[in-house]
Amino acid sequence: MTIKRALISVSDKTNVVEFSKKLRILGYEIISTGGTQRVLEEAGVVTVNIEDVTHFPEILDGRVKTLHPMIHGGLLGKRGLKTHIQTMKEHNIMPIDLVCVNLYPFKETLETSSVSEDEIIENIDIGGPSMLRSAGKNFESVTVVVEASDYEKILAEIKEFKNTTLETRKKLAAKAFRHTASYDALIADYLTKSVGIEEPEDLNLTFELQQSLRYGENGHQKASFYADKQRKAYTISSAKQLHGKELSFNNIKDADACLRIIREFETPAAVAVKHMNPCGIGLGETIFEAFSYAYESDPVSIFGGIIALNREVDLETAEKLSHIFLEIIIAPSFSKKAFELLSQKKNIRLLILDMTNTSVAGGKEYTSVLGGLLIQEHDDIKETKQNFEVMTKREPTKEEWDALIFAYKAVKHVKSNAIVVANNHQTLGIGAGQMNRVGSVQIAINQAKERLDGAVLSSDAFFPMSDSVEIIGEAGIKAIIQPGGSIRDQESIDMADKYDIAMVFTKVRHFKH
Repeated sequence: MTIKRALISVSDKTNVVEFSKKLRILGYEIISTGGTQRVLEEAGVVTVNIEDVTHFPEILDGRVKTLHPMIHGGLLGKRGLKTHIQTMKEHNIMPIDLVCVNLYPFKETLETSSVSEDEIIENIDIGGPSMLRSAGKNFESVTVVVEASDYEKILAEIKEFKNTTLETRKKLAAKAFRHTASYDALIADYLTKSVGIEEPEDLNLTFELQQSLRYGENGHQKASFYADKQRKAYTISSAKQLHGKELSFNNIKDADACLRIIREFETPAAVAVKHMNPCGIGLGETIFEAFSYAYESDPVSIFGGIIALNREVDLETAEKLSHIFLEIIIAPSFSKKAFELLSQKKNIRLLILDMTNTSVAGGKEYTSVLGGLLIQEHDDIKETKQNFEVMTKREPTKEEWDALIFAYKAVKHVKSNAIVVANNHQTLGIGAGQMNRVGSVQIAINQAKERLDGAVLSSDAFFPMSDSVEIIGEAGIKAIIQPGGSIRDQESIDMADKYDIAMVFTKVRHFKH
């Protein structure tokens, strides 16, 4: 009977002892090295050292130990090809039938604080990926294993069939190549960034499956949720769900929109989102006051909405939240009594997320188009009043300035063409996604209705003509903030002066498509 051989060398040693013991019982000889061999030997698993196979010592501080013809010949030799069999006999190369390898912890090293570049480089695995690729290429004969979750299935098949099935080996090979591709993508990304290359000729991204979704935007669309392999703290993928149904495709997109908006504010704030547009934003001295303002912004549209709050949800706030049908509530935490109350609703999703550090500086956004990908920086430019310019005869009052800055933070997150009517603590009317700016102005003003006293208006882009400003003036709004930049800006300025409106130019546009 031909002796089967397995090469086992893993960084993640979860269940590797039990796996190795069972392989031994099934007749496998175990080849191992380094830390894995020590763990196995201490557990009583008899192993063969790599050096006894290669007849060559580890060199260069362990950088070279498995990169040898005795290893790769044993992995790549085709068992049914006479010339390969003859060559292996001539060079005393023994076949290796199973490779169990996972790689140096490169990602974990990157995530370690105060790590040096030398340490990062030393955690780039070379021999491991090489063995996985050799074994994966020869899946007709070799079983390749990269995850402990596959151990039991492999053992069961070997016990039943004396080997793994060809279908299983091919699936495991595909997983191994995904594993090495993801690993290489992280290395490429690190080195690319370290030398300041912003537009590499090839873009290598890697994400890991977070959740299989029931469907996409609509019931007939299949969908999945993948998270960035280099997980960031302030993301929906890092939120912890405490209660409720699993998140849907649309839930995730709306929740992401909530997180983008709520990070604009340091004081107690509440955001309500529907279809990726804010339907209400409120600021207050307390989170209860902030949510009350957000709710009052648009008590109709908030039905079925997604809520984000940047302070702990207390019982008083929870009681108000509980009277509304909501899909999701995201907050840093829930008090015990607040959670007990809200969790009485079976389907509402309650999520917690650390909001102490909401930075996404230097991050990129990816948008798919047919046959390609668009990439841009996050719209996280820091704007201050000092960068703005008053273009009209009248300057804003202190109260108007506060409202203008609040409204301008809000309008960044509304689909273009975007208009926000607000005071200094809540949105009053939002015009989103219209094909012309006049339409958005009319929607926002109509929604604000009887609450226009002291209100201001924000626009995500310039007014191409003065017609919008005239509508704003006739509604009685006395302050506007907009980027400016139209060749007909002067007409808008003149119209603002006609209605005694204070108009501020920011010189920065905030389109959101």
